[in-house]
Amino acid sequence: MTKRELIEQIRRKKSFLCVGLDTDLTKIPSHLLEEEDPIFAFNKAIIDATKDFAVAYKPNTAFYECHGPKGWESLRKTLEYIPKDCFTIADAKRGDIGNTSGYYAKTFFEYLNFDSVTVAPYMGVDSVSPFLDFENKWVILLALTSNKGALDFQMTEATDGERLFEKVLKTSSTWGSDENMMYVVGATRAEGIGEVRKLVPDHFFLVPGVGAQGGSLQDVAQYGWNQDCGLLVNSSRGIIYASQEKDFAEKAGQEAKKIQEEMAQILLEKAF
Repeated sequence: MTKRELIEQIRRKKSFLCVGLDTDLTKIPSHLLEEEDPIFAFNKAIIDATKDFAVAYKPNTAFYECHGPKGWESLRKTLEYIPKDCFTIADAKRGDIGNTSGYYAKTFFEYLNFDSVTVAPYMGVDSVSPFLDFENKWVILLALTSNKGALDFQMTEATDGERLFEKVLKTSSTWGSDENMMYVVGATRAEGIGEVRKLVPDHFFLVPGVGAQGGSLQDVAQYGWNQDCGLLVNSSRGIIYASQEKDFAEKAGQEAKKIQEEMAQILLEKAF
């Protein structure tokens, strides 16, 4: 998917919502466990209920890989079921070098045909460049995350006073462009989103942490907005586990609609 196609979908749906498909067999409604493929049955219902409100879907691959070949098949079927106009994100957080990185890229871009994959930048350009060789595919690079452990390294200052996340942004922005690279920026550090935006003004951000993790959508828009909207805001638990009863899909749709309506108001205020 191109950047222009993504922007057009945001305008059409009046939404920049990404639904995270972190499908945990211990949390889905118990009646689905009787299905031949409970994970896909759950995902299918969630997608049906939210597809009018979401512009992107983000399966976290760990929730599928842990089930071996059967989990990979559930992931493949889920990806094929997602509407073709939605942006798809493999939340895999890969990060290796050389042929290994190249084969990771082939896995997610050729075999599974995701639009994008999350990548860790720690090993530098040769861990990221193989993903950038694919046309109309995206790298979503970890930049400033919202987990507690992020403070261990990301905010560390070098002797020149530059923090590690700033170095990552300045350096990595030369590897690709705003047409094939996005950044993960956590919603629970609102001012941090603004700092990242100053360094990469034209890139899209994937923003986790809104909803169950306490991030504010209004703050994200205040600090992260750019002329193209520039935001994909992810909600996982707050939507997909809105209910553990037979009405789980209906409740998920209601939660997605609430977020979309708030996003529509933001888009209106921004005259987007």
